[in-house]
Order: sequence, then structure tokens, then C-alpha cells
Amino acid sequence: MASTEKVSRTRPNVILILADDMGFSDLGCFGSEIKTPNLDRLAAGGVRFTQMYNCARCCPSRASLLTGLYPHQAGVGHMVGDLGLPAYQGYLRDDCVTIAEALRTAGYRAMLSGKWHCGGVYPRNDPSRWDVGDPRRPIPPDRGFDDWYGTPAGAGSYFNPRPLFRNRALVEPEGDDYYYTDAVSDEAVRMIGEAAAANQPFFLHVSYTTPHWPLHALEEDIAGYEGKYRQGGDAVRTARHEELKGMGLVDPRWEISPRDEKAPPWVEVELKDWEDRRMAVYAAQIDRMDQGIGRILAKLRELGIEQDTLVVFLSDNGGCAELLHEDGRQVDREWPTTRDGRPIRFGNVPGLMPGDATTYQSYDLPWANASNTPFRLYKHWVHEGGISTPMIAYWPRGARAGGVNYAPAHIVDFMATFLDAAGVAYPAEHNGRAIQPLEGESLLPALRGEAWQRRRPIFWEHEGNRAVRDGRWKLVCKYPGDWELYDMVEDRTELNDLAEKNRPQVAKMATMYAEWAQRCGVLPWEETLARMRGK
Repeated sequence: MASTEKVSRTRPNVILILADDMGFSDLGCFGSEIKTPNLDRLAAGGVRFTQMYNCARCCPSRASLLTGLYPHQAGVGHMVGDLGLPAYQGYLRDDCVTIAEALRTAGYRAMLSGKWHCGGVYPRNDPSRWDVGDPRRPIPPDRGFDDWYGTPAGAGSYFNPRPLFRNRALVEPEGDDYYYTDAVSDEAVRMIGEAAAANQPFFLHVSYTTPHWPLHALEEDIAGYEGKYRQGGDAVRTARHEELKGMGLVDPRWEISPRDEKAPPWVEVELKDWEDRRMAVYAAQIDRMDQGIGRILAKLRELGIEQDTLVVFLSDNGGCAELLHEDGRQVDREWPTTRDGRPIRFGNVPGLMPGDATTYQSYDLPWANASNTPFRLYKHWVHEGGISTPMIAYWPRGARAGGVNYAPAHIVDFMATFLDAAGVAYPAEHNGRAIQPLEGESLLPALRGEAWQRRRPIFWEHEGNRAVRDGRWKLVCKYPGDWELYDMVEDRTELNDLAEKNRPQVAKMATMYAEWAQRCGVLPWEETLARMRGK
């Protein structure tokens, strides 16, 4: 049998690393003060994409990423609840295939370490409903993955994630020092070793919950950031913007968006130590993820397969402005106590320092505003702050070192890219059922440094927030407002609305959106809400 090195040269290994709720400027190689040396090394040896787009929310992004289709076509048009229509069933449809299913036809071993969140509702506080085999709650082994360790739900405690699976079996966190981010990294390292030992090319999806709330991190990591945020969000935003301009990742002509009007000036913030700690914990979460990515890359080097492994890193949406309520109300409570029986205090309780297992907090809108520098808005909306992901592609034998690509692209393009890299055809059918055609386009020319422009427009809809990107133009609506029009070459921070000055362009792109929405089964948000309420 051929060596692992020879197999990998014929068909490259693929590692797709996904962060959760991380903003555009949260990596060192995207202007941040947060220490991410391993991702920075990938960026130096690969290509950074400055206009890579996601779908504005966790589960729609994941459904699109894994299938090469828009979220509604994949079955996750809203979230993971079943609203009674194929576009809104809340789990992956059977007329689509996952990257895992497609690559397995060419002999790839497919593995997933971490979060799933595109397979229906898995309530964290009801063990009686953690059943396996329900077709409305498919898990990774049902969709082409040979090995899975992780959680099916959207978020939860980093010290006690529930439910936690190893393939089809429920398992418990192991060890007194258990931390989910470390476990995801360590399991990924194990999976790489086992695939290499089996002499198989592999597709590995490393799907972190980092840095999604709750703010849980290890004290040794938090200590490195406490005090760094005592100057407030405006100072962070200004520094990051200058770094981004200096790196050539944003055009100096684009003014930084104003501080969100809901974010108070730093001089008016009373609990500065608490605010500093919140952002310090968030930074520590990202730092820890980067440390784990370092171990994954070290495993590739140890096995001699780094040169022939395509590694992609990105985030599923922009920074998250969701608030877990200052009154301490229990939000998304998955377990009442820690593993050792201590009570958990839920919510953003002023003065209660976050970080350990007894707390359950978020970092809130002002810090999310800093994460998304220089853009407007956040996760959930389809202005740039919600949909612009920091993206890195690293492939020593196939990507241009130190490159920057400025063309608009979308996570729907990854299926086409990985199949192109592997020399695998997209299937016309799967399990005897016709498959929807791909929406994405291969990014391989962009990785090689060739001139590349996406041929098709890009579309978005999430909870009534809508957008179209076509070349230099972006048409966008923050529900329930009117269409806004921006020239993204001149004004990517979306500060100069040209809708009134260019009504023909608005009309043209609104028609494009309407045709796409009809084709993909997109409902008006009011109808989606009515279905959610059972009306």
C-alpha cells in the first residue's frame, strides 16, 4: 500500500476549523491585540480573505458551510426548530449532501470534533430527550462522519458541556481539569493520528464553541489579559482599525463606523474592572483555541503531512451583542450546578467577575462593537459586522504564502473548493435521491494567487434581515427597515447610503433578491414568526 505521504499528495487532507461568534478583528493577523501566534503563522504561510462572508448566525452558517447550499436549501432557514416546511425543518435535508458524504465517495475518512448544531433541537436540560436515531435530530454519524466527539446543541458550559457525545454514545466530561475547547483540540489531534495510521486521506471539521458565551476560560489564560481593556472599547477599536489599515486588510478610505449608540462612552462606565474582566475572559477563550490549533498543526508536522493538508479557518458569524440580562435571569440554562455541585449564577450580574464554572455571562454589545471593528452591527444582522468573517487558507503545496484576497466570497463556496482540491465530482444523487445543484464556486484559483472573482451574486436572509452582494454593490435591509445601498469599493463600512440616489440599482437588486428568495423557499419574516408561534 502507498505511504500516507503519497496518498495525501494525490488527494490532500482537508481541515476546516470554525470559531463561534468571533468578530472580524479578533485575531492578531486581523489587527487584534489577542495573542494568536498559530493562526498568525497560518496567515503568513497562506492566504487571508478580507471579504469572506457567513450567514449571520450559528446554525444557518453551519448548514450552508457543510452543504454548499444556502441555509434554506439545506433545511435550516431559521434555526433548529421544525417549522413544518423543508426550508425550515431545522435539520439537514435529504436532498443535499455534506462535505463528509461527498468526500467519503473518494475514500476520505471524515471526522468532526466539536459542535454540530444543524440537526434539530437537543435540549440541554432534559436528558430523557437525548435520544439517538430520531430522523428529525440527525447527528454527524448520520451525515457521513466516521468519527465524532462533541455537542449537538448551540452553546453551553465549557466545563460541563451537555449533551456530550462520542459518536452515538452519550459520554461525560473526563478529568477534574476538563475544558471543552481543549477537549475539541485534543480529540482532533487523536483523529488525525488515527486517519494517518489507517493510511487514508481525511476531512476533519474542528468546530469550536469558542468564543460563544458563556464567558468561561482558564485562569492562567485570563491573567494574561486582565488590565489590557481598562481603556475601553473605543481605544480597542481605534488601535485595531489602525492595525487593519497597516496590514492592508481594509482600505484607508473607509472610515471606522461610529461607536454603537447603545454603547456608552467609556468615561460613563462605572464598573471598569468588571468590563475589563469580561473582555479579558473573551480574549482568553480565543487564546486557548489558538493554543489548541497549534497542537493540531504540530501533529501534522510530526506525521509529515503538513505540506499536503489544506487548512481553513473562519468564524460562523460576527461578534455577538446578545445580553444575558443584568437581573441574573437564567438564560438557556442547561444545568443548575457545576460538576462538583456548586450553584451556577446565570446572567450578566454587575460586579460578578466571569470566567469560572460558577458563572454564565456574555461580553455584551460594547465589546462586540470592538470585535467587529471597523464594521456596523453584529451576529443576527446582515450588515458587515454580522456576516464578515476573518478567514485564512493554508496549504503549503497549493496556496500562495502571505497572500491577501480582496474578492467577495461566501462559505457556500467551501464544498466546491474542497471537492476541486480533491478531484472529486459533486454528486447528482445520494442514497437514491436527487441532490440540489451546488450554489458555491471553487476558491482554488484565489488560493493560488490567480485573478478570481465570484461569478454569481451572494444572498442573505435571517429573521427578515436581507442582503444581496453583486460586485461592488450591496443592497441590505435591517428588518423592518427599508433597503439601503452601498458601494463596497468606496464604503465597505456602510456609512453612505446611496439608495435614494440610485433607485434603478436598488430596483434591480431587489428583483434579484425576490427571485432568489422564491427559488430557495424563503418566507417573509412575519410568516416565519407566525409558524414559530403555532399560528
